Amino acid sequence: MIFENATENDKEEILALYNSLIGTKYCAWTTEYPNMREIDFDLSRNALFCLRDNGKIVGVISIDEDEAVGGLPYWNKELEPSVELSRLGVHNDYQNQGIAGKMITYLMTTCRERGYKGVHFLVSKQNIKAQKAYAKLHFRIVGECSMFDDDFWCYEKSIVDNTQ
Repeated sequence: MIFENATENDKEEILALYNSLIGTKYCAWTTEYPNMREIDFDLSRNALFCLRDNGKIVGVISIDEDEAVGGLPYWNKELEPSVELSRLGVHNDYQNQGIAGKMITYLMTTCRERGYKGVHFLVSKQNIKAQKAYAKLHFRIVGECSMFDDDFWCYEKSIVDNTQ
């Protein structure tokens, strides 16, 4: 498997992956989000990544820029600059194989190389599967919020060292 930046040529396959997850257990996505607007936004910032298996995109994740999320009071100021990880999706045929954890680990390395000290993200309180995955990666719950018509846990981790 290869983890790499997504390209313009990947847009339709990524959208199809996003759409294939709508309605699956724990997935809060709809036909309204994420859509091609988010894909274009992520591509414009070199912030969309995919995991390929024999050329097929089996997972996607992005570095997001959302002022509302970034402005939450829970994020540790000592980890600035930090960045939000978002829109993590794994093809149904590849779930329960540790793919999400691998992608997060790869992306944390990329973020560290780009000069970030920490990563954070929101996880729906209903998404037990994701919560278990992030616990294995030693993310900390630092707060909770209600946004985007859902209730979330706020997760954070230092990518400078292993103390957070």
